[in-house]
Amino acid sequence: MKIILDVNIILSALIRDSATRKIILNSQFDFYFPEPSLHKIRKYKDYILEKSGLTGKGYDKLMAILFKYIRLVPTEEIRKNWGKAKKIMEYIDKEDVVFIAAALSISGSAIWSDDRHFERQDKVKVLKTGDMV
Repeated sequence: MKIILDVNIILSALIRDSATRKIILNSQFDFYFPEPSLHKIRKYKDYILEKSGLTGKGYDKLMAILFKYIRLVPTEEIRKNWGKAKKIMEYIDKEDVVFIAAALSISGSAIWSDDRHFERQDKVKVLKTGDMV
């Protein structure tokens, strides 16, 4: 299965050696993350360091390990579906248009997110962490 990861899933995997991290590192799923959203993860670096106890080097190493299992969806691919995704999500959560656009770019994919607002749309399948476990 092809799964687009929301930022909250990546943050969870960075903060704790949790079920989320284990699923990413040990499952047979194909994981994807929208390239334009990498800045959102970097924006939370200090928070991640504080909550996880990681050093800067430890954070960089863990990011590198996680992204060996996560493919980036190129910005160009996301742009192709931006208009359609915007119509779906713009009145729900504008920041998440990128995840819908990424999912529309990858046929047969679903979004893994614990954010409830994704449930307010019906164009892309959404999985919660409980579904993934």
